[in-house]
Formats: sequence, structure tokens, C-alpha cells
Amino acid sequence: MNIAKPGPIPVPLTEPFWAAARRGELLVQRCRHCGLHQHYPRVLCGRCWRQDLDLVRSAGRGRVWTYTVVHRPGHPAWEADVPYVLALVELDEGPRLMTNVVGVPPERVRVGMRVEARFDRRDDIVLVRFAPESGGTDTADGPQGEADSGSQGWDGR
Repeated sequence: MNIAKPGPIPVPLTEPFWAAARRGELLVQRCRHCGLHQHYPRVLCGRCWRQDLDLVRSAGRGRVWTYTVVHRPGHPAWEADVPYVLALVELDEGPRLMTNVVGVPPERVRVGMRVEARFDRRDDIVLVRFAPESGGTDTADGPQGEADSGSQGWDGR
């Protein structure tokens, strides 16, 4: 059975983010008053509550903040994709994004691992995913390549 994967539905507030993703750019909001970088797009700054926000280009690099390996998809459309990594990535600019880590076996993903944005075209939407930083190591920078906190992602088994 072939089921279409549900995807994001852009609204006027998020359309600039999705348009940038189609161009291979990652945008985050920045408060012009206090300088906070934030993601997801919203009408107020999460720190000072001002509405003086603009969109700025992110370098698209960061670290895996936490993750899990999905073995049982929450929707039948992802049945063929398991196992896959669902992660919260903290960008170097500060915001955290819910995303997937790709380009590395799930068992090699670690908290603290350096990653960079990849743009995955699906029909008319481009999803922002992350892969190990090119030219770098695919593990965290802590002792013996382990995550600094000693915490590993829970794989759900």
C-alpha cells in the first residue's frame, strides 16, 4: 500500500521560511530589539515580546541536542522509512529545530554531534534535515567522541 506522506502546510507567517528552503537556505527569525534568534516563525519575540522581527539566514550548522530512533512510525506513510532519527537540533545561532538526522546510520547519532542542514525536496515542499558536518567527525566533541553530558538518545526499543 502506497500512502502519501503528510507534510507541512505553509501559512502566511511561515511561507518565507518554506520559500527559502526551496532555494536551499535556512531562515530563522531575529528580534531587532533584543537580538534573540528564534524558530518557528511567530509574531512576537520569545524573550522581550516585541513584534520587531525580521528573518535572517542561518549558517545551517549546529549540534544534536536530543534524539530518538523511531522503529514504529506514528503514521503508515513512514513504515518504509524505519528506523529513522527524529532529533532536536540546536543551531549555532541558538534556536532548536525538530528535524531528522540523515546521512548516518541511526546507531552512530550522538547527543552533541555536529550537523549541517540538508534540503530534501518532496514535491512542492523542501524539508530541512541535518547530516553530519562535512569534513568533521560524526560524533560529539566530548571525551572519546561521546556526548559531553554522557547522555545518549533513547532508541525506543
